[in-house]
Amino acid sequence: MITLNIVGAGRLGQSLARLAADSGRYRIAGVLCRGRAHADAAVAFIGAGTPCTDVNTLPCAELTLIAVPDARIAEVAAALAGHAFSPGALAFHASGAGEVGLLAPLAARGVAVGCLHPAYSFADPARAAAGFAGTPCAIDGDDAVVARLTTLAEAVGGAPFRLAPGGKAAYHAALSVASNYLVTLTALAGRLARDAGVPDAAVAGLIGPLMRQTLDNALTLGPAAALTGPIVRGDAGTVARHLAVFSAGDDAAAYRALGRLTLALAQESGRPDAAGHAALRVLLGEPFSPL
Repeated sequence: MITLNIVGAGRLGQSLARLAADSGRYRIAGVLCRGRAHADAAVAFIGAGTPCTDVNTLPCAELTLIAVPDARIAEVAAALAGHAFSPGALAFHASGAGEVGLLAPLAARGVAVGCLHPAYSFADPARAAAGFAGTPCAIDGDDAVVARLTTLAEAVGGAPFRLAPGGKAAYHAALSVASNYLVTLTALAGRLARDAGVPDAAVAGLIGPLMRQTLDNALTLGPAAALTGPIVRGDAGTVARHLAVFSAGDDAAAYRALGRLTLALAQESGRPDAAGHAALRVLLGEPFSPL
């Protein structure tokens, strides 16, 4: 079996370690945490491994997962650079935003380095381990590293894919837009519904089904084909009435910015017509070049 160390056994580290151990293809060697009680609890959850609180007591392993917060990855990599690694060892972190370069101190020691980021919310390790199957896993590194991390991702039930070199920032931004900004748009739509007199208790029932249906259409049909509404129809009058609802501020600016992106998306399918496009680009407030 392939040996695997866990450095930072938080929710993600515990979840992946347990899945790796349960796969029967990996043996958990050391589980390193700041405190012994935390390390003991993590080992109990994983069902395998030796609890450690000092880098110097970490056993040698073929793979080392660094699952600490992003701000500590470089610091931990520097601390691990003094650790004895076996020939061919691979160290990898699980940050969605951080580049492989955070592990430069280990690369300088001749350790292979990479990244494996599961696009999953690890709110609770037990639930995460039970529901992880099919989770997309972004992998970064050279060809040999990608092959080894792909094997690991598949063993724990993930669906691995390789990122383009230098693509981590765009990848993480995509996840943030898809997740965080969807929540923000839900809040904005809710505020507008309440301004219209919709009772608080009815807001979710009004906007929720529409949001779910629209998201399903966008993912199934593609964004351009799924687009409906006044902008794709070239209905400048309705957009003007929408804008009149907003006072100056971030909400109005957000509506205009999203409107400009929506207008550009509509053009992918040849909509709206030239007259509607010209009227909308004036309303949405960006200096477009002539058609």
